[in-house]
Amino acid sequence: MTFLEQAWYKKAGWLILLWPLAFLFQILAGVRRSLQQVKSRPPELTVPVVVIGNISAGGTGKTPLLIALTQQLKAEGFSPGVISRGYGGQGANYPMQVSASENPAIAGDEPVLIARKTDCPVVIDPDRSAALNYLLETNNVDVVLSDDGLQHYKLYRDIEVAVVDGQRLFGNGLCLPAGPLREPVKRLMNSDFVVLNGAAESALPILEPAVQMTMEPKILVNLATGEKRPFGGAPFNMGNKIQVVSGIGNPKRFYNVLEKLPYPIMPMAFPDHHQFSESDFQSDEFDEHQPVVMTEKDAIKCESFAKNNFWYLQAEVSLPDSFLEEFTKKLKSFISTM
Repeated sequence: MTFLEQAWYKKAGWLILLWPLAFLFQILAGVRRSLQQVKSRPPELTVPVVVIGNISAGGTGKTPLLIALTQQLKAEGFSPGVISRGYGGQGANYPMQVSASENPAIAGDEPVLIARKTDCPVVIDPDRSAALNYLLETNNVDVVLSDDGLQHYKLYRDIEVAVVDGQRLFGNGLCLPAGPLREPVKRLMNSDFVVLNGAAESALPILEPAVQMTMEPKILVNLATGEKRPFGGAPFNMGNKIQVVSGIGNPKRFYNVLEKLPYPIMPMAFPDHHQFSESDFQSDEFDEHQPVVMTEKDAIKCESFAKNNFWYLQAEVSLPDSFLEEFTKKLKSFISTM
């Protein structure tokens, strides 16, 4: 987490100096939305579009939620497709359909993870409307989910799902650069669903109808051998220390999960979407005799040079049945009118 991000969530008093810039940013965000928002369905769009995003800078858990919803839709007989910006990737020829074996350095870590976990067509392009058109032209899908893109107003959407980090919430509640918000908190009132990732540390009226989402740690998987060990108890040798590697938006949530194991943890944080290389693990800070544990999203970038002490934590999203039923019902209502 950068110095500025730490200040946002610690609610540092000096950030008030940036308030004029935050006020200007909020005005410009509102103007941009009014100018760019597509409010009527384009005639060539024959499938419903679901946007899953957030109003905060950094990770909130939107990609795990998208994967869970996509898997749920497949189980109910839908043929979903996914579009994404492909953030973190370089050198892609857009629009680009991402395979499960794609290099995350080109396509981005999240699109590759989505392709692997859902076995659905995934198309990336910074212009999400272009990604949508390409997906529909080249694949037979009956619903499209957009990974992020809440503020990509040129993309028409039927359903919006906004994800909020229950641990960090909205920081100091200010817009960029004085705070972490891309849009004011009241923007959540326009979304069809608000999903709270983890229990909120404080009660906020705007989160009263929010859906509760939890990430349940399941197994530890060895990157080099594929060995699986259940999360819980003592999966490693007593006396081990866990070297926790993270290149995610909110590593503290990951640390809190691993602290449930009976080992001391040694956090080693990298920037969000960091493209890991073998040299990152060759410093004196790393002990090759101690386990290295990372998220599944980070692990896909370390497969080519993984050692026997490299592990990733596989987790599952848990959502209320009532939310899944309401989400599916709303989706079917759009399909029935097409």
